[in-house]
This record gives sequence, C-alpha cells and structure tokens, in this order.
Amino acid sequence: MSDLPEPSTAPLPELTPRVIVLGLILSVVMGAANVYVGLKAGMTVSASIPAAVMAMLLFRLLFKKSSILEANQVQTCASAGESLAAGIIFTMPAMILIGHWQSFDFWTVTLVALTGGLLGILFMIPMRRVFVADNEDLPFPEGVACAAVLEAGEEGDHQRSAATSLLIGGALGAVFKIAAGFLGLVSDTLQVARATGERIFYFGGDLSPMLVAVGFIVRLNVAVLIFIGGAIGWLIGIPLMGGASQYDDPISGAWSIWSSEIRYVGVGAMVVGGIGSLIAVRHGLLSAVTELWHGLRGRRIALDHGQRDIPSGLILALGLGCTAMLGAVNFRFTDDIGVSVLSTVVMLAMGFFFTAVASYIVGLVGNSNSPVSGMTITAVLAAGGLLWLFNYSGTQGMVATLGIAAIVCCVACTSGDVCNDLKTGSLVGAAPFRQQIMQIAGVFVAAFVMAPVLTLLHNNTPGGIGGQQLSAPQASLFASLARGFAGEGELPWSLIGLGAGIGVLILGIDEVLKRNTKHRAHLMPIAVGMYLPFGLATPILIGGVIAWFCTKGTRRETHDRVLHRGILFSSGVIAGEALTAVGLAGLAALGITALDLGLSPLAKNLISITVAAGIIVAFAVMTKPKAS
Repeated sequence: MSDLPEPSTAPLPELTPRVIVLGLILSVVMGAANVYVGLKAGMTVSASIPAAVMAMLLFRLLFKKSSILEANQVQTCASAGESLAAGIIFTMPAMILIGHWQSFDFWTVTLVALTGGLLGILFMIPMRRVFVADNEDLPFPEGVACAAVLEAGEEGDHQRSAATSLLIGGALGAVFKIAAGFLGLVSDTLQVARATGERIFYFGGDLSPMLVAVGFIVRLNVAVLIFIGGAIGWLIGIPLMGGASQYDDPISGAWSIWSSEIRYVGVGAMVVGGIGSLIAVRHGLLSAVTELWHGLRGRRIALDHGQRDIPSGLILALGLGCTAMLGAVNFRFTDDIGVSVLSTVVMLAMGFFFTAVASYIVGLVGNSNSPVSGMTITAVLAAGGLLWLFNYSGTQGMVATLGIAAIVCCVACTSGDVCNDLKTGSLVGAAPFRQQIMQIAGVFVAAFVMAPVLTLLHNNTPGGIGGQQLSAPQASLFASLARGFAGEGELPWSLIGLGAGIGVLILGIDEVLKRNTKHRAHLMPIAVGMYLPFGLATPILIGGVIAWFCTKGTRRETHDRVLHRGILFSSGVIAGEALTAVGLAGLAALGITALDLGLSPLAKNLISITVAAGIIVAFAVMTKPKAS
C-alpha cells in the first residue's frame, strides 16, 4: 500500500521560479562546501536538513509566505549537489595522486560528475515505487527526519530558533577559518612528539570547529571508532615501527612513518571493511534485487498527476545521452576504443546494480550510513580484475579502473540521495516528477563547479590534495589499489596484508559484541581512522562526546529530537568553515595571500589553546537542548 497522501483539492505552490533559483544556488553552495569537508575529514554530511531550514528561513525573510512543498523542492536540489561532491572527491583526486594529471581536467571531471549523477537519478526512477512508495519494511530514518523538520518548520517560533542555530554556527566556522587560514592567529594542529630510543610517540589534534561538528553529527559510537582506528595507527603502530634515529625531528618522523607505512595498514583494513560491509547486508541486497525484479515485471497501474515520474521517453533519451558521454569520457581517459567500450559496459552494469544496493541501504539505515566506500572498493576490485584479464595494464589500466570507480561512486551517492529525498517528498505530499526535475537540475549545475573547486583547493592549500591538510583518504586508497592492479610501483603488500588481518580480527570482535552487547565495532570507521591523520580523530571524538552529553539520560527513540538544535548548529559550522576555506583559496588564486602578523610560536600556541577551549564551550552551549 502506498504512503503517498491523497492529492489536495487546492494544491500548494511547489515548483516556482524562486524555488528553482534558490535550489540551484544551494546546490552549488552545498556541493562546494562538501568538496572541502570530504577532502579534509574523509566523509561528507547530508545537506537535506540544513538546506530545508535555510529555504524556509529565506522564504520567510524575503517573501513572508511559502509552502512546505517549496522548501522540500529546494532541499531536494541542494542535496543533489552535496551527494555529487561525495562521488567526485572520493575518486577524481586519485588521477592527481597516480601522476596521470598534473591539474584537474575541467571537462573530464565535469562529464564524470554529470553522467554519474544523471545515471544515479535515471536508474533510481523505475525503482521509486519498489523502494519508496510500495515498501513498508524500509524505515528511511533520515528521509522521515527531514520530513519532520519541514513539517515543524511551518511553526514560526521553530523557524526562528533553527535559523539562529544555523547562522551562529556559520559565523563561528567562518570567523575561525579567517583567523586560522588568513590572519594566521591560530595553528592548524596542536601536536607533540617525543623520541625514546628508536620509538616515536605522537599525539595531536587539528584545531577545527568543523571537525567537532562532524563528530557531533556522526555521534559518539562512530566518533569513538574513528579514534580507535587513529590510536591503532598512530599511538601503537608508529612506536612499533621504530626508526626514530633516522629523523631529526620526532614530529616529521611520525608523519613520515604514517605516510610510508602506517596508512597502508589502513588500506588493508579498508578493503576488508568495504567487502565486509557488503557481505553484512547481503540479505538486504538480495531482497533489493528481488523486489526490483518483481516490481519492474508487475502490471503498470494508472497513476494520478501527483504520483507520476518523469516520462519514460525523456528517461530513455537522457540515458542514451549519458551512455554516449560515458564512451567519450572513457576514450578521453584511455585513447583506446576497445577499453572504452569495455569500461562503458562495466560502468552501466555496475551502476544499475549499485543503484538498487544504495537505494535499499539508504532506506534501511539512512544516507549517512550507506557504505559508499565499500561499494566503490568493490567496483575498483571488479573493474581492475576484469581489465587485468583483458591484458590492460600500466597507466591505461589505472585510469580505466579509476574512471569506472568514479562513475559507480557518483551513481551510488546520487541514487541513494535521490531515494531518500523521494521518501521525504512522499511524506509531505510532493510530486515525484517535480522532485526528479529538481534533482536533475541540481546535478547539472553542481557538476560544473566540481573541477574549479578542486583546482582552487589543490593549488592554494599547503601540500595540495593528498597532503597533510587535505588528505583525501578514499582517493588515496583507490589510487593505491589501481597501482596494484596495473603493476605500477611497489606496494607494501605485507603491510596491506597486516591491515587486512587486523580488519578480519575486528570483524570477529564486532560479531561477539553484536551478540552480547548493544555496542558495535564497525570496521569501516576504524579503518578510516587508521588511514586518516590522527589530528582529525581527536576533534571528531570531542564532538561525539558533546553529542553523548546532550542525549545522556534520554530514551534512544528521542535522540533525533534532542539533538536537532545541535545538528543545525553543527551544519552551520561545517558550511561556514568549508565555504570560507574555498573563498580563501579563491583569494589566494587572485594573489591575495594570507597575512603574516609576526606572532611568536609561543604566542600562537597560547592563542590556539584558548581558541580550542572556546570552541568546546561554544558547542556545549549551542548544542544544549532547549527545555520543552
């Protein structure tokens, strides 16, 4: 039975000119912000709820009156840009890391984003009734939460409170980034290291309210797991590796050991984690494919105006256009017709399969918990193995493998987001075909900003993408795997094997915990923690601890409501810091570089410690639930 509401006799405004303009602007803004967040933190955050609140706020300020359906269409478009950013940053920087590109190729990145994003939408459309409209077994936690925010936003007092949290958070993030990135008043990282014999002992934390906000949003369990992964790599792994006498400075020695050895242990764990995440939901995947098969074979029923999807003729035309663009992208990658045809076929087959996978998992556990990295790892392994069987190796094999991974990642990210948004729309009475139009528009405009933002950040951040400040963990992982399949370079397979062994051990521990306690040891966040710079894990843990204090003593089913104010504040912090970072990179590209105020290291450290304490206090105050 469908959960779509009966159409109203006096329909509310939905797809209006102001909706289209605001939706497209927010798609670009959220896409650009999430490029920075993903490159730095190794994960992106959902744009649906903050975009919905921003839409309601702007409509009220500028037009005094708006409908819930208009706000829903704006968040639909904005979240399309955010999901596309995730697909691109997880894969395209690998082209730089393997040395195939010296700079980001605008048209190649744009075409990959556009085709991957469009295919994610087009593949999802025939699955809408299977997973969204006619499936009562999938709870869609994030889609339901966004619908609740939209409905609550009809109340003026709630809107003002939500807007205040977003704006204060955005101001905090922006002011911090200006102080740190432009004025040089604050250190990027507070860190200390000491050599004892041949052992190096290191501890540190990045000074970033954005990372605290990420920890608050992912909550304590995930934040602790990321910290555990960091502790395994940095607090245990680096001392065990030894070699302190080779380095003049213990801090640079710790970073060198992590870069050349420890992170490959993380690679092995991430590979096992990606495969394990898919095995863990194998029954759900089978159910997804079975439901899709029966749903597509079922008799078509007449749909009223409020339940129609975009016309099948348009889907076919766009699908053929995407296929042609895929062929062009693959030929642009490899200059070989044979490998281009093979890659295109593999992309389409994997893309359709992972659309069903992503849609089901998003319906089951939410968009933020969807194992996109695991799906992309699987795509890399399958594509690399297939190309190896057909004797494609070297640079040609690497770029073909990464090209397939990029498209599959964009498809998985976008289709999962589309599925989530369609569920939100079904709950508030939106027309699916109008949402699909906004999703296509959001992907189209966001695709054209991915390459410029990547270029700005790569050229104007110390160390570039893949360096200490923008480590791009997923892209680094896929670059390493592509090199291995193509026979390029010497990968430390013993360390990768050690990481895989640690991954298997953690999977076993998780199975024991699952049967005996309410706590879990999910492998993927632990593996990501091992692979990330340790400085990221510390503030993420602090954010998770603050979220735990907010929900302490409350029932689990009320956590989302209790954390709502903090999530909006955290979303504002992330957007403020990320967009300011992109803006500062743009200024640097114009020749306006950061100021040097001539502070001594001691003065800068004292200011940094004071700012760190201030950030924690600000989060404690602004995320504290209001008394009902």
